[in-house]
Amino acid sequence: MTIEVGDRAPDFKLPDQHGRATALSTYDGPVLVVFFPAAFTPTCTSELAALRDAPIPGVTVLAVSCDSVPALRAFADAERITFPVLSDFWPHGEVARAYGAFHPERGIAGRLSALVDDRGVVRAVWRSAPAEARDPADYARAAAALGAAPGNVPGESS
Repeated sequence: MTIEVGDRAPDFKLPDQHGRATALSTYDGPVLVVFFPAAFTPTCTSELAALRDAPIPGVTVLAVSCDSVPALRAFADAERITFPVLSDFWPHGEVARAYGAFHPERGIAGRLSALVDDRGVVRAVWRSAPAEARDPADYARAAAALGAAPGNVPGESS
């Protein structure tokens, strides 16, 4: 299965870099789900740093990799990533598979991003080759088209 615009986004609950359970369904506003192949690799590092340095107003970023929680903690700490970096380590790649992002021959998530609106519907999808970075400006344009506004953190009102 691969997700497409208009599909209901598969919900998930994964541990973040601190081991805290994080579920897509707990967010009130738009969420950008960013699958990436591996922590500490040049393209992945630059992509997540770009999202760190130019946050998209009104959009929560959830980065997802098949790396383990300890590896993602070290990566997030080293790169000063403050948004959740989620581990799809076990069952290995289960969430990446649900989104059509898993590469079973390599055991990694591919480069797929999905912008999910506040109703859980996929509003935009980006796919790129493993060594090809996605452009954060594309995310910002899609979020602006949704009318994303601050207030999408669980428990925070807009």
